[in-house]
Amino acid sequence: PKWDWKFKILIDLEAFFTKQKRTIAWVMGLSSVILGVYTGILFSAFNARPLWNTSILGPLFLASGLSAGAAVIMLFSKKHKERNMFSRIDIGIIVIELFLIIHMFMGFLASTQVQIDAAELFLGGPWTAPFWIFVVILGMIVPVILEVLELKKFKIPVVIPASLVLFGSLMLRFIISYAGQESRWLY
Repeated sequence: PKWDWKFKILIDLEAFFTKQKRTIAWVMGLSSVILGVYTGILFSAFNARPLWNTSILGPLFLASGLSAGAAVIMLFSKKHKERNMFSRIDIGIIVIELFLIIHMFMGFLASTQVQIDAAELFLGGPWTAPFWIFVVILGMIVPVILEVLELKKFKIPVVIPASLVLFGSLMLRFIISYAGQESRWLY
């Protein structure tokens, strides 16, 4: 916008940011990837909790964050073409998330007994229903179905799949955080 900044320092700052926008975009992109994987890497470095002790958490949390970002852009975009593009991106990211979740459980089930026990928190244990209902079904599968339907020209209010993706992303973090505290090496 053509704002009247009234102060020369603000005008100079705007000119600097305008001139350096490509460099700033690269720095912000790298910073956002680091921020996206931060929680997962922090958890995975915590060896005392078998559920968190997996290298999959960093990429899983990054994919979840990217999906949430795409959902926010879909939610606030005023352009139909942009919403459709980010809907396609979100579908691809959700497929990657599902692959990472499956890969994480396969890794746990092919590992030591304590990691098998950690996986069983989600495969018949106390976190089974919250994880599979709130994260996988409501946070991933239903939004993908709704986004595919919208791409096929069905009238789906964008607020529904976007809100479900955001809800699922938040629940993934809560459930991994709380379930990880229940997994331990000594029983």
